[in-house]
Amino acid sequence: MDIRALSTTEIVLIAALVVVLAAAIAAFLLQRKRRTKRLRAQFGSPEYARAVEQGGSRRKAEAGLEERADRVEAFHVRPLSAGDRERFLESWRGLQARFVDGPAGAVSEADRLLGDVMSTRGYPVADFEQRAADISVDHPLVLENYRAAHEIALRQMGGKATTEDLRQAMVHYRTLFEELVSEPVVSHANA
Repeated sequence: MDIRALSTTEIVLIAALVVVLAAAIAAFLLQRKRRTKRLRAQFGSPEYARAVEQGGSRRKAEAGLEERADRVEAFHVRPLSAGDRERFLESWRGLQARFVDGPAGAVSEADRLLGDVMSTRGYPVADFEQRAADISVDHPLVLENYRAAHEIALRQMGGKATTEDLRQAMVHYRTLFEELVSEPVVSHANA
């Protein structure tokens, strides 16, 4: 194609097409960058990086994270009633006291108690990975603690966790427990 043979109108149309195409590409890239930033902020950098590693690509990971958010939004997660909150706090105090005499049992009990709290709040509690994925939507800052505690609990079941490991698991479980029970309480009339 000889550019000298093009009319002024054709040159203007080609230039406009190039500008529109460049703007569309820039808008697409800006939208992807904003999406990445939003998801990294919502889920936290560690969980975002974990999703990318497991998903194999940023695009797949981001789609998976958005699916998580949509899934959890459908759960109708609710705050605890005042009675439930007090019951869970009392259970936590009891298991902390039992830690001294039976740390392994207390760690297992802490994991079950967190499952009960999550279930009462409206999260499904099928398996750990699904629970962790669901919790990551609303509580990304304590998710790594939850994963670390669960890892220690698994090692404990195999007899490979020290008392210090079990103590650390309780500290990790406590961070998620406190976050789950400290959210606003609903009255019995609203529950």
